[in-house]
Amino acid sequence: MPLEPLVDLFLDFLRTERGLSTNTLEAYSRDLRDYLDHLAKAGLGEPDDIGAQDVERHLVELHGRGLSHRSQARHLAAVRGFHLFLLRERYARKEPTENVETPRAHRRLPVFLTLEEVDRLLAAPDQKSLAGQRDRAMLEVLYACGLRVSELCGLTAEDVNLRDGCLVARGKGSKERIVPMGDFAVEHVKRWLEGGREVMRKGRTVRALFIGPRGTALTRQAVWKIIRRCALSAGIKKQISPHKLRHSFATHLLERGADLRAVQSMLGHADISTTQI
Repeated sequence: MPLEPLVDLFLDFLRTERGLSTNTLEAYSRDLRDYLDHLAKAGLGEPDDIGAQDVERHLVELHGRGLSHRSQARHLAAVRGFHLFLLRERYARKEPTENVETPRAHRRLPVFLTLEEVDRLLAAPDQKSLAGQRDRAMLEVLYACGLRVSELCGLTAEDVNLRDGCLVARGKGSKERIVPMGDFAVEHVKRWLEGGREVMRKGRTVRALFIGPRGTALTRQAVWKIIRRCALSAGIKKQISPHKLRHSFATHLLERGADLRAVQSMLGHADISTTQI
C-alpha cells in the first residue's frame, strides 16, 4: 500500500485513539509529509522498501537545513511512531527506526521570573479600565495555576469555581485536571466576571472566560501581546511569554518545598522528567 494514505490512517489513529490535540496533529502531519517528500526523492514508495539508512539520511538532511537537535528529535519521534503503527497494523514487516539514535543536545534550563518581577508584572495592568481588569485576572490565573496559554484561552466561565477556589484546565489530548487558584486569582477573576466581563460582553451569550471587546475569546497571540505589553510597562527586560509564567509558577513552588509529583499534577505533565527540568 502506498505511503500517502498510510500517513492519513496513522493521523486518524492519533486523533481518535490517542486523542492528540489539533496542534500536535498538525506538527505530526508536517513532519511526516516532509519525510514522505524525502522518501519520494529516493524512489521509495512502499513501507518495506525503507531501511534505517533512509531514516538516517533524512535526519542528516534536516541537520543540513539548520534544524536544531530538538526539532530533529521531534521529526524522528513522528517517523518512529508512524513505522511502529505500520508494523502493528501489519502494513509492514519491519520497523526501520529501531536502531536509529535520537539526536540529543543539552537541554537548557527554562527562563523564569523572580518573585519581585512577578509582583511588578501582575501590578502592571490599569485596574480602572475594563481591559485592565481582564488582564490582571488573566495574569493572576496564568501565574497562580501554571496554565498553558491554550488552556487559558480555552477556559469558560463555568470552568471556574470561585467558592472552592479552583478551576478545570483542559490540557494536551483534552485531558482535564483540577487546579487550585489561590486567593488573589479568585479575587481578581470574581471582579472581572462581575464587572468588566459583564460590560464587555454587552448582553451577548459568551462562554469564554477571557474575552475581547467583540465578546470573543482571546487568541494565544492576543495573550502573548498583552503579557509583553505588561512586561514592558513593568520594566522587565527578559523576553516574556505565557510559558515563562508557567516556568515561574513551577520554580517558585519547588523553591518553597512543594512535592515534585504535586507540581507535575498541577502542570499536567505526562512525564515527570519534564517537571524536573
